[in-house]
Amino acid sequence: MESYPVSQNPASIDTVSGETEQPAQISRRTALLGLGSALLGTAGCSRSIDLAAVQVDDFTTGSIRPRISVDKQVTTPDLMYASLTDSGYALPEVPFAKINPKFRRQIVVDPTGERPGTIVVHLQERFLFLVQPGGDAIRYGVGIGKEGFVWSGRANIQYKKEWPTWTPPAEMIARKPELEKYRGGQPGGLTNPLGARALYIFKDGRDTLFRVHGSPEWWSIGTAVSSGCVRMINQDVIDLYSRVPSGTPIVVV
Repeated sequence: MESYPVSQNPASIDTVSGETEQPAQISRRTALLGLGSALLGTAGCSRSIDLAAVQVDDFTTGSIRPRISVDKQVTTPDLMYASLTDSGYALPEVPFAKINPKFRRQIVVDPTGERPGTIVVHLQERFLFLVQPGGDAIRYGVGIGKEGFVWSGRANIQYKKEWPTWTPPAEMIARKPELEKYRGGQPGGLTNPLGARALYIFKDGRDTLFRVHGSPEWWSIGTAVSSGCVRMINQDVIDLYSRVPSGTPIVVV
């Protein structure tokens, strides 16, 4: 189920619950979404923000599920994908208008049936879900492995790293000899294939060699181009990283 901006009409029918939204609810959501424009305006039209400074309050919607989250880190695309400085690295703004809207970070009704806190990757749909309490999930668009390079199953995030070092496997170096210079590892940075964050997938205590990680190649989200890992927009993987601890269960189907 995709998420769309809330209607500005005096009253509209919620496509999830079938109930009528009242003007007071809409105006408050509109005010929350307008916060993004205000923040950007005070920054002199620069889309570079401190995401931690976005203080959006929580409120109940009763039986009506929000189609745009009130979570302070899941708001409007121009906030979610703004440029930001992280650990001294200046991540560029992602041109979200060029990304299929279904692959942007959003709140959806959980389709997985897994326990809250579980990461679920749907390979065919190119979605990663983080299951939330109450029947919702945060959905992110992902890129996946090319045919013959895909892993699936149940495992855990053994550990996670910020701006990780990338070490290509020996078989990858054999396929691409130009990677020989990185046999000892490529330090973290803006051009590192693992991006801003990496979550390391282990099954039964053994490294699968597959990761959930960021990527500077935002245009590859929604495609099958990787060497097997699940890749995300850097701003999205930073968000996911902040929400899950080591040991988090992951299901790839």
